[in-house]
Amino acid sequence: MTARVTDGALLFGGDYNPEQWPEAGVWEEDIALMREAGVNTVTLGVFAWAFLEVDDDVWDWEWFDRSIALLHAAGIGIDLATPTAAPPGWLHRTHPEIIPTDRHGHRFHPGGRLGWCASQPVWHEYSTRIARRLGQRYGQHPAVRLWHVGNELGGGNRLCYCDASSAAFRQWARRRYGTIDALNRAWGTAVWGLRYRSFDDVTAPLASESGQNPSWLLAFDRFASDALLEQYRRERDALRAAGVTTPITTNLMPTVGGSVADYADWIDDLDVVAIDHYTRAADPHRERELAFVASRARGWDRTRPWLLMEHAAAAVNWQPRNTPKAPGEMTRHSVQHIAHGADGALFFQWRASASGVEQFHSGMVPHAGAQTRQFREVVALGALLGRLGEVAGSLVAPTETAIVADIPAQWAWEEGQKPLHDHPLERAGRQWHEALSARGLVPDVVPARADLSPYRLILVPGLYAVSDADAAALGRAAAGGATVVIGCLSGIVDPENRVRTGGYPGAFRDLVGVIGEELHPLPDGARVPLSSGAVAAHWAERLRVPPGSEAAVVAAYAQGPLAGLPAITRRTVGAGSAWYVSADLAEGLDALVTDVVADARVTASVPVVAGVEAVRRVSGDRSWLFLINHTDTARFVPGAEGTELTTGADVTGDLHVPAGAVRVVRETGRR
Repeated sequence: MTARVTDGALLFGGDYNPEQWPEAGVWEEDIALMREAGVNTVTLGVFAWAFLEVDDDVWDWEWFDRSIALLHAAGIGIDLATPTAAPPGWLHRTHPEIIPTDRHGHRFHPGGRLGWCASQPVWHEYSTRIARRLGQRYGQHPAVRLWHVGNELGGGNRLCYCDASSAAFRQWARRRYGTIDALNRAWGTAVWGLRYRSFDDVTAPLASESGQNPSWLLAFDRFASDALLEQYRRERDALRAAGVTTPITTNLMPTVGGSVADYADWIDDLDVVAIDHYTRAADPHRERELAFVASRARGWDRTRPWLLMEHAAAAVNWQPRNTPKAPGEMTRHSVQHIAHGADGALFFQWRASASGVEQFHSGMVPHAGAQTRQFREVVALGALLGRLGEVAGSLVAPTETAIVADIPAQWAWEEGQKPLHDHPLERAGRQWHEALSARGLVPDVVPARADLSPYRLILVPGLYAVSDADAAALGRAAAGGATVVIGCLSGIVDPENRVRTGGYPGAFRDLVGVIGEELHPLPDGARVPLSSGAVAAHWAERLRVPPGSEAAVVAAYAQGPLAGLPAITRRTVGAGSAWYVSADLAEGLDALVTDVVADARVTASVPVVAGVEAVRRVSGDRSWLFLINHTDTARFVPGAEGTELTTGADVTGDLHVPAGAVRVVRETGRR
């Protein structure tokens, strides 16, 4: 269904909130500026509920009709949102029970967004009614090309601890475990005598005077994710029942480490995979974090393009220091997402708000108006994406390299007391992604239950919780010829957050052929050299190679209480191999990457030039090479042949990519 959305062009535009502005003088100017910028899509209605349903079942459609008519007349397509991110004040006043409750049992108050609990029956009634009414009125409107359920589901209300949530959690637990005895075994409730007599005893994990059972907490995380998915399905089904036949999606919020929901379970329900992504100004290499997240969006479903639903034109308003993007950075970020498989780049928002919480969040049209550097760059970006429209519908070229990143595994690490409480488990995944990308390998980032058969090199950094089935699949991948690298803190617990006994790394112990006797977090600031020249920081483990194991020691700890013990090992498994990296490497990761890449016999699939990100998209026998220069000096990329679409020039051989610029080559002579 993505092709019906893009219709042979990359989507470009952003959230449009005409209700914030006077109709006279501003709406017509918006349309004119959108046409100047080449905007072909706007997201409409995200926060408009109070303006559409002005009181309980009292409707005002006329202003919305006029806005839609103006956009349609200008040839601008609409991604029409159900406005359930913004319950109106009258609904909160008459039904305060829909407002979420925090861990201390205190109900929040109106005044923010996402003020609803996904388990409240009253909320189900009102949210599906507004979706149904919108579908009935606009479901067949020719300007509406995509439907957008809610906004960032769970972004501000992922967890609610009200009585309705407890009741829904009990039903969820009954379906998952079947009997209370099975639940008690799964959660290990014998510890501290927390055994449940019946499902009636099960509640949401409200705050208590001590630490709480990590299995209980993880189960509630899973329940909350499922509750949000059910809310999406309710609104989607209401739209379908009202006659909507166009694609329906919602904007997911992936990050390097995790997300508000287990999105791998959502993908089959989305006609278009769509994400929001905002970089952090304090990150000096935020383009690398962007690449990881884009690889994750692509890795959820390799069979179709995805969509960037929101990113920032300049500064955001929610970081400690909200510095604007540098000239050219907005363009690089937009094209970078498209290089990694997005079929468009949309923004929050079109016109920067003058008031409200997000008044200092940037827009495509800034407070200073159209005669600004920022808007000129928006216009230039629109023209550029117009020239790149032919890539719409294509996919990123297949890769032989994948990184496994699982959202519930991150939750499992975060819930409960751990050996190292200030250790960002997700950091290793980004480090591996950066190192592999620098070698031209363009890794996918995939969930643990993904099909691993296309990959010859599979990195598993920090897969703290894993099922027996997913661990076995990684073993089969190694036996079938893949190089599988298990990183520290992987396989430690099962899907219920119970430690796998018998030695670390738990689920992967037999695969890697070593036994971890003791987890060994390092003191803050401590560094331990390895025999290979690498240096460990933050994390180490006491390992031994048991008698009869075929695991070979690649590097040992060289100092301290672990001196002489294995740190990195390799074991031949069938036609492939399984490596274990027990240390968090502060130095030496690059050399290790060189070794495992050679072991896997994978080679660069795109040109490798320092500071230039290269990604290839393909469709049939056609291909496009994206080159993004993230440096402040010009680079020359060898071997380019074809037509460079940003300039229209024919290229052969070395391609000049100016500092901070992007180039896209429609390749010839490549099959």
